[in-house]
Amino acid sequence: MPETEAVQGGTTVHKRVLRLMGNRFEISVVTDDENFAHKCIDSAVAEISRIEKLLTTFSDDSQTNEINRQAGIEPVKVDREVFDLVARSIKISGLTQGAFDISYGSIDKSLWNFDLNMKALPDPEVARNSVKLINYNNVILDEDACTIFLKEQGMRIGFGGIGKGYAADKARHVLQGMGVKSGIVNAAGDLVTWGTQPNGKPWTIAIADPDHRVSPFSTLNISNMAIATSGNYEKYVIINGRKYSHTIDPKTGLPVTGIKSVSIVSPSAELADAMATPVMVMGVKVGLDLINQLKQIACIIIDDNNQVHCSNNINIKN
Repeated sequence: MPETEAVQGGTTVHKRVLRLMGNRFEISVVTDDENFAHKCIDSAVAEISRIEKLLTTFSDDSQTNEINRQAGIEPVKVDREVFDLVARSIKISGLTQGAFDISYGSIDKSLWNFDLNMKALPDPEVARNSVKLINYNNVILDEDACTIFLKEQGMRIGFGGIGKGYAADKARHVLQGMGVKSGIVNAAGDLVTWGTQPNGKPWTIAIADPDHRVSPFSTLNISNMAIATSGNYEKYVIINGRKYSHTIDPKTGLPVTGIKSVSIVSPSAELADAMATPVMVMGVKVGLDLINQLKQIACIIIDDNNQVHCSNNINIKN
């Protein structure tokens, strides 16, 4: 059952927290009708579960796993929805010069455990070999046949960098279609909002201080927008006094350094989700240059020296 939380304005936020796509999802809708809220949240959960079945790599019968099984063998016919998501992913790969790449699934996980036993980085040549199958140009799409083919045997695609955002957008679409005027879908920190709080004020989000997770360093109005954050505070190792993030550069096979967190704001949770990691890989200057060239997208970067860098079109409140 959802938790309900009374708020000012004579309206209620109905909220449900549950585990979907291997992550914590929180779905909130603003309405006075509790039964309507339950029904809407049920529909949003059903939509996220449907997407999970399509995209997961943890189930043998998913379309993603069939594409991976047939790598180097033959193209796989997929639902148009999966085809379009892969096509958009490849566009983002081009935009980020490969810093985002859905073919990252082939990376050799045995090199990276990011636990206390990890005392040294792998040899650069070993690291490069571990990512040699990552190449979005080898994901071949046939628009007319609606097929996807991975050119090299052993290649694997995965939607870890875009799937949660996509699911959040689709859940929002379902809720809006049912008449929910205000709400939030939070997919493990990738969240999308629409409408306003019951008191008429915009939804706001706190940007976490990477060193003190419980104390935010600023807030941001994000009504009718989405935000996603990628940070090195979730999983990392310190080797010779330097902090290495669990985010791997697809070109080198080595973990990225220099940035503690990247938050991307855009109208779409899918795009925000997909852009957060590549900006971390690209670094402060190149990442900001890219974001400043794009419309309707903004970013906040905190570097390893706790300097805050913002794109030209953002206004944060300390």
